[in-house]
Amino acid sequence: MCLHLRAWWRWAAIDFARAPSDMRSMARVEIYTKDYCPYCRRALALLAAKGVDPMNYEISMGGPRRAEMIERAHGGTTVPQIFIDGVHVGGCDDLMALDAAGRLDGLLAA
Repeated sequence: MCLHLRAWWRWAAIDFARAPSDMRSMARVEIYTKDYCPYCRRALALLAAKGVDPMNYEISMGGPRRAEMIERAHGGTTVPQIFIDGVHVGGCDDLMALDAAGRLDGLLAA
């Protein structure tokens, strides 16, 4: 068996009920992005600085993910579109405003 597959099986066996609190309490963050989008990079950089590794949906070529984004964002067609625990936060400016107001950390820790 390949070494990386054995490592994956060890990870899959983690008991998340007894995992460190930072693994249990991190909110699920999803972000729809496009290549070469400075706002997407800025939002991703802020999330990375907060220790968040979001689920990144790349929609440069359109397709079903773009249609999904538009539906979830109630008609929003610009990127990035950011969701925290399934709740639509908005775009990059909205994420930055949440951080400036001191409310982003609370949402991420939910």
